[in-house]
Amino acid sequence: MAQKVNNTVSKIYAAAEPIAKSLGLTIWDIVYEKEGSLWYLRVYIEKPGSILTIEDCENMTRPLDKKLDELDPIDTQYILEVSSPGLGRKLTRPEHFKRFLGETVKVRFIRETDGFKELDGILTEFSDNEITVLSPEPKKITLSKTAFVKLTDDENLFDES
Repeated sequence: MAQKVNNTVSKIYAAAEPIAKSLGLTIWDIVYEKEGSLWYLRVYIEKPGSILTIEDCENMTRPLDKKLDELDPIDTQYILEVSSPGLGRKLTRPEHFKRFLGETVKVRFIRETDGFKELDGILTEFSDNEITVLSPEPKKITLSKTAFVKLTDDENLFDES
């Protein structure tokens, strides 16, 4: 099933990328997943150098929905959502890890690893299947052992200091 989902996401990315580019947007990620009995196609977009607005999401949704109807790459019913990846976004692609070297990340492990279920630290290195996080000592982490790696740029959002 994972291979089928990956193929579906690849097809959707190929259809969505030119639309995003024509609107001055970039695709952060595409996730096709089942929640309960419903399938969701989530397309996360960014607007480089600017703030993403609801109108940007609407402008992406309309032509993408039409293109997906033409291509029909998904054989089940699904809900299309186009949005910003938001604060605390998950890093999933090589370009995400490279872009956010030097930033603080939260790593959650699938199973307790070296006494940790979760850790925060500075992302200092990335290779194909491994990251290094300074927390406070450097820790090499195999990505396949993580539930997620995400930015922690929303941690102090409501601090009054």
